[in-house]
Amino acid sequence: MSVAENLKTIRERVDAACERAGRRPEEVALIAVSKTKPLSMLQEAYEAGARDFGENKVQEILEKYPEMPEDARFHMIGHLQTNKVKQVVGKAVLIHSVDSLHLAEKIEQEAAKRDLTADILLEVNVAREESKFGLMLEEVIPLLEEVKNLPHVRVRGLMTIAPNVENPEENRKHFKKLYQLYVDIKSKNIDNGTMSVLSMGMTGDFEVAVEEGATMIRVGTGIFGSRQIGEKKE
Repeated sequence: MSVAENLKTIRERVDAACERAGRRPEEVALIAVSKTKPLSMLQEAYEAGARDFGENKVQEILEKYPEMPEDARFHMIGHLQTNKVKQVVGKAVLIHSVDSLHLAEKIEQEAAKRDLTADILLEVNVAREESKFGLMLEEVIPLLEEVKNLPHVRVRGLMTIAPNVENPEENRKHFKKLYQLYVDIKSKNIDNGTMSVLSMGMTGDFEVAVEEGATMIRVGTGIFGSRQIGEKKE
């Protein structure tokens, strides 16, 4: 299957999940997770209609950003170290992985220098996995209360990386919890009205995430395939 065919299949599955949940397909943005993938595959995805690309490493954004058309949007989805913030502010359209006030303040400093507003998501470790970054559910609102006072940082929503499970249904409870928190924050207007993104769901479980309210899904293997080291590029 080509990248274009894979993209078409993923979109059809998103449409079907939206229909099951009584949602409109345009409510769900698809991030093509292009980490470790060569530029040629990103260009193939772009030609097939993809505009949003997710990278785990700042270095890959720096390398690919200038080589892609101007309307391609890069998302920083991996853990962001404070010493790399200055390289990514202004290049990433959205930083998905903010999980501390210290990191948010560093983003504020760099955004202020450039006189721009940096859009971020707060990363939540809903399943409380020790191996993962992210805030615990109960830490989200206290951090949001602090971050919303930073004039050059705008919290656009929440993000989670659910556990890697065989049966996607096992992650439904985690998606439900994050959706509930998202709704609570919006209903209490803690976010100053800026929150509209719920980034959850990956190749193995995005349909369940869409059914539970995701507005953004991050799909890599489902679009680009998994290329093993030493294997020929297709």
